[in-house]
Amino acid sequence: MSAPWLDVLDDTIRACAAHNRPDLAERLREKRTRQLDPKLRVLVMGEPKQGKSQLVNAMVNAPVCAVGDDVTTPVPTFVQHAETPSAALVRGATIANTPTERIPVPLDELGSAAQDLGGDVVRAEVGIPRALLGSGLVLIDTPGVGDLRPAHTASTFAALLQADAVLMVSDATAELTASEVELLKQVMTSCPNVTVVLTKIDISPQWRRVVERNRAHLTRAGVAVKIVPVSAALRLRAARTGDKALNAESGFPELLACVQQDIVAAADVLARRSVAVTAASAIKQLVAPIREELSAQGSRRAEDTLAALNEAQRRIDELRRRSARWQTVLADEMADLVSDIEHDLRDRTRRILREVERTFETADPVLGWEKFEEWLEDNLTEAATANFAWLLERSEWVAGKVARSFPVPRDDLLPESLFPDDVLDRVSPMDKPLIERFTLAQKAFTGLKGSYGGVLMLGLATSLAGMPLINAISLGAGALFGGKSIVDEGDQRLRRRQAAAKAAAARHVDDFFIKFSKDCRDAARLVQRNLRNHFSTLAEEMQETLLESARSARRAVQDDTSERERRNREAKRELDALVALYQRVQALAGGQAPQLGISA
Repeated sequence: MSAPWLDVLDDTIRACAAHNRPDLAERLREKRTRQLDPKLRVLVMGEPKQGKSQLVNAMVNAPVCAVGDDVTTPVPTFVQHAETPSAALVRGATIANTPTERIPVPLDELGSAAQDLGGDVVRAEVGIPRALLGSGLVLIDTPGVGDLRPAHTASTFAALLQADAVLMVSDATAELTASEVELLKQVMTSCPNVTVVLTKIDISPQWRRVVERNRAHLTRAGVAVKIVPVSAALRLRAARTGDKALNAESGFPELLACVQQDIVAAADVLARRSVAVTAASAIKQLVAPIREELSAQGSRRAEDTLAALNEAQRRIDELRRRSARWQTVLADEMADLVSDIEHDLRDRTRRILREVERTFETADPVLGWEKFEEWLEDNLTEAATANFAWLLERSEWVAGKVARSFPVPRDDLLPESLFPDDVLDRVSPMDKPLIERFTLAQKAFTGLKGSYGGVLMLGLATSLAGMPLINAISLGAGALFGGKSIVDEGDQRLRRRQAAAKAAAARHVDDFFIKFSKDCRDAARLVQRNLRNHFSTLAEEMQETLLESARSARRAVQDDTSERERRNREAKRELDALVALYQRVQALAGGQAPQLGISA
């Protein structure tokens, strides 16, 4: 039957593999392998120059670790039981792996040999026959943590990964520093079985006060560990002299008893605690992303989808709002265009009529009527061309203004053509007015009528003087009166011809104005209709595109919601399974597992 901690560890390994965390699974497998090893590894660690190596020497009563002010521990030193004393350096492998090369060295030259070989050495191994080590206890002396050489600190923490218990060493000459308290907290996250050993009490008269202050510091920091004050110097002196009282004063009997009772005899409890801490740490790393997923499951995607939906709806509303705007712009501008075009055409035709009036104040329509008719047609054509060109220009300007009022800039906003080819019809030719000609017969007849009055009037007057009715004077007066009648009749006929020509030109210009202004209005309405149809089609296409985008975004929101709900259910099931596993971890550690804030 397997140990309870082994089942919990195996289940945690499977959970790590199921949540795609092979790194955690591998670390737990290494932990499992080490826990099945009957050896108990006790890590002796602390900051430099705290008496770690001397402590190990005093515990085994042998100079297995080099000590001295100018000597440092370069690599972890494993002190374990052996029938005969031996020492070796392991080179070319990490602490956790199988060594690739063992170099035997004399025990008294172990420190210097490790210094000489340098960075290739990863650990030292010492074997001595001691009852303390006979039960499988292994003491590991480590380089000082926080040393200026980072490699030493790294090797110490690498050794911490396989420790079953830790003796945290600090000398009694000063209270625990903030860095030591933080180091202690960090160590307990990997190995909860920690005892603080206060060394060098023989050179610190106030060591008892230091012990009490250290307990207060640890209490405030929330760290519950046992503090054991010792003196390695007194212990070694007592061992040499056989002084039991001095040995008791050194504090080592209490330390060794603590090692025997709290470590050797409580191997199963240590295993439970160590496994609980390691498993709880792994579960915490598995739970964190699940809780984050539950709290913000798909929030970014949901926000993006909702943002797309809101943007599509906003663009639809903007399109509708601007559709009313561009229709208003089109109607207003085309109304102004028709008014301006008609006014321009009226002004041009009035100038032509004024020129006609001036022309026929003196000119005789009988002479050069064909040339006048050609001149009038040319001027009307020029007026029509200029007016229609302005119509085209203004129409294109209106189309551009409407396009600028459109919600979305596009390359195909403007239509290819605003007018068909047959938008204008020609005006009928001008009717030639009735022109009275003053013929010779008419002149003779007019002259006779006019001369008759002159002859009769002066003939009667001269008859009173005894002259005949027809005489030279009456005939001269008749000729004069006849000539004047011919001239007056010619002037009247000229004025009638001029009036007829003016009236004919006015009628023709008026016909032209009515016909061409109607054509221009029809053209303007055609432009307005074409622009309205064109932009309405574009607006409908864009609205349909935006509605489809909104529908797609709405479907995406619904699908995303369903997917989030499904994933939430799965995440909750996964979290419930991890919570249940964590509760087993707590039960395994007797409620002493770290509180990670996990709840069902």
